Amino acid sequence: MWADESTRFTTFGPVHLTMLLIFLVVCVPLVWCGRRQRGTGREVWFSRAFALVIPLVTVPMQILQFTPSEWDLDTSLPLQICDFAWVLGCYALWSRKRWAAGVNWLWGLTLTLQGMLTPDLASGWAEPRFAMFWAMHWLIVWSAVYLVWGLGIVPGWREFRIAVALTSTWAIAVMVFNAIVGTNYGYLNGKPNNASVLDYLGPWPSYVVLEVGIVIGVWALMVAACVARSRSAAARSRSAGSGDDGVLAARPAGD
Repeated sequence: MWADESTRFTTFGPVHLTMLLIFLVVCVPLVWCGRRQRGTGREVWFSRAFALVIPLVTVPMQILQFTPSEWDLDTSLPLQICDFAWVLGCYALWSRKRWAAGVNWLWGLTLTLQGMLTPDLASGWAEPRFAMFWAMHWLIVWSAVYLVWGLGIVPGWREFRIAVALTSTWAIAVMVFNAIVGTNYGYLNGKPNNASVLDYLGPWPSYVVLEVGIVIGVWALMVAACVARSRSAAARSRSAGSGDDGVLAARPAGD
């Protein structure tokens, strides 16, 4: 192992809280930067530079998991939802397409954020897997925050339907893979070792069904709030003759 017991990760311990604090602090300038750049030439350059940063960080870390010292069939394969989310986040930043930004936002602010709050993380802060976990999760949510709250690419019901379809396809495929190979990617075939919100949802498979229902319900509320906020902002903008109004004033995107 790369670290001794003194560096073990503890949920909501000092290291965990520090990681969450760093995440929150960086969200603020990202939103500010996005609003300042919205509709200008700088938006394209910054978004695409941000898009390039994500694979530059995540790809070497995922390659590391295939090295002999790090390989583990239960964790090394890129089959977690976050392994797909970082790719989607990169594409959303590069293209600024509404469907990609919307799905990335729904994934990031629920599934990825939940993983940050209750991580099943055995690695300590001095280990490569620790850096990989936090860098990947941070970048996914940061990209979502920048695109939606910064650039104003607001998701709607189309993005909601796409998110449900993509997530359902991933869940079914990974659950079948888990059953065949004996792994537990996505915790679809068993609960994580550490405490998580899944502990309150009953045994398998009932917790999977309830989790799906809760996630879809939360997504629906998030999108409903965005749609209502965008319509209200658009109405106020028309009456005031202004083209911008607040956090979720929807803007054209490259669909």
